[in-house]
Amino acid sequence: MTTRGYGEAVVSGGAGELVLMWAGFPLLGAGLGAALTAASGWLAGLPWFPFQGWFRLLARLPDERAYAGGAAALALVGLVVAYLGTRERLTVTVGRTGVRLHRDGHGRDVARAGVAGVFLDGKALVLLDAEGGELAREKSDLDQGRLRAAFTGQGWPWLEQDPHRAAYRRWVEGLPGLPAGADALLRARQRAVEADRGGEVRELREELGRLGVVVRDDGKRQYWRLVPGQPDRDGDRR
Repeated sequence: MTTRGYGEAVVSGGAGELVLMWAGFPLLGAGLGAALTAASGWLAGLPWFPFQGWFRLLARLPDERAYAGGAAALALVGLVVAYLGTRERLTVTVGRTGVRLHRDGHGRDVARAGVAGVFLDGKALVLLDAEGGELAREKSDLDQGRLRAAFTGQGWPWLEQDPHRAAYRRWVEGLPGLPAGADALLRARQRAVEADRGGEVRELREELGRLGVVVRDDGKRQYWRLVPGQPDRDGDRR
């Protein structure tokens, strides 16, 4: 949903997305729970299937109690998924002089004066400074057309693609070219990426940014580039 007020453009998932998460996920979970309950006797006989104790319990219960328990358990899982999804929703508020990126009860403001380009890298909204460094990189499922309209309508420089995409290199531990300390940070970040520790991944991205290293992910793989003019380990400038 895109709304406008007080000279600002606001892009968010809207009320429909919340209804889908808070009503749809629990209902889907309840339906799946009922289906698994119906098959609990068969599943309890499969030694490789997870949660054997739970399915054996359901198989022993009277049908009315078994179906209620199975549906309630998976509906609760659906509520947890809805809660986590709500926390991860991104709201982008674009004005003439700045943009606010709001997620999980926290907001981040970026001044228009420092932004040289805005674009989408896959599902990530990226703001670049004049030197080619990243001021912000936020993942979201927001519609590209609405984001483009919000930024261009407020006079921001929207780019159709990353102007530095060709400069990225696949990170392989120990290869030359990185500033001192960056390889260790990328090694720690790789572990965080593989363990899905999102907070640590973002924190280490910021640490790398302070060294002049921009990093982007493709699945579990890391790609990096130096901010133009940043010296590498050999003292050369890029």
